[in-house]
Amino acid sequence: MDTKQILEHLNDLCQTDIDAVATYDQAIQNTSDPNVRNHLEKFKQDHERHVTELSNHIKKHGGHPPSQKTGFTGFFKQGFTAIRAAIGNEGALQAMRSNEKTTNEAYAKATEWEVPDDIKQLIEKNYEDEQRHLEYIEEALRTRPWEKRPQA
Repeated sequence: MDTKQILEHLNDLCQTDIDAVATYDQAIQNTSDPNVRNHLEKFKQDHERHVTELSNHIKKHGGHPPSQKTGFTGFFKQGFTAIRAAIGNEGALQAMRSNEKTTNEAYAKATEWEVPDDIKQLIEKNYEDEQRHLEYIEEALRTRPWEKRPQA
């Protein structure tokens, strides 16, 4: 893969994370459970870190990272998340599960790229974050922690 292709792919991946940040904002606003909200806030921070790190690698290899604006797909996802999240914790998590599946797919494909080792390591590290996000969201949807009542 030549440098131009690497930069195009990294820009696409960076845009995926930019869009994810916006969807997390919507979900966090509509999550009443403090523990779930805390996890979502940490996941949003992971995506923000991904954007920063990917942007640094894009610059390092002579490219220009995408602006921090949500792309077309991001606007669609943001609207979908807002609608789903409006019904509370479960809706927010269902929307985020959908978004994280998309992000996981993007990172899974990226792990197959033939890129320099520093980029490969970053992609693999970020993919681990994405897998952790999806695992938590699926577990929370299964166990519904917001319905648990403290024992007296």
